[in-house]
Amino acid sequence: MSDLIQHYLPVFRHYLDRIDDLAGKAAPDHLAARLTPGSFSALENLVIAQGYVLRALCPLAGQAVPDLPEAQTAADLITRSAQLRGQLDTLSQLPTSGSDITHTAGHAELTQSPYDFIALYAAPNFFFHFNMAYAILRAQGCEIGKGDFDGFHSYPKGFSFVTGTQDQSPEPAQ
Repeated sequence: MSDLIQHYLPVFRHYLDRIDDLAGKAAPDHLAARLTPGSFSALENLVIAQGYVLRALCPLAGQAVPDLPEAQTAADLITRSAQLRGQLDTLSQLPTSGSDITHTAGHAELTQSPYDFIALYAAPNFFFHFNMAYAILRAQGCEIGKGDFDGFHSYPKGFSFVTGTQDQSPEPAQ
């Protein structure tokens, strides 16, 4: 089995940068917004996504998942990302343990192989919460686009694939 930690480290590092970018562009009221009543806010979704970085990788190395400081602002999110990058540097020195991982998903108790744990559970949950935050921010009028989501795409201001409409959110130059 290839080393799963080494495989996913660059993915999570890249998307921590994307979280920082979104946090830097979002107004406090955007971060406080929710998709529906009773759901997580954009900020809470970004905090949960950050938490999944260590929830995904620490068990692969046979390590306990450390606690992270609370985040209540965009600046807090960016500080947490910096702390996570430091912890990723430490994890980069550790091999995947190869042992099955027992964890909870909501109220379900699961035992999964390292591959199934990260590929079918942890990484998809990271992206679920990252996607929810992006969608909430975008719906609230935060000026973000696909390039802010993935760090690669670039479109001119006002571009839309949907005929007869014009997107009002600019895409930043990369």
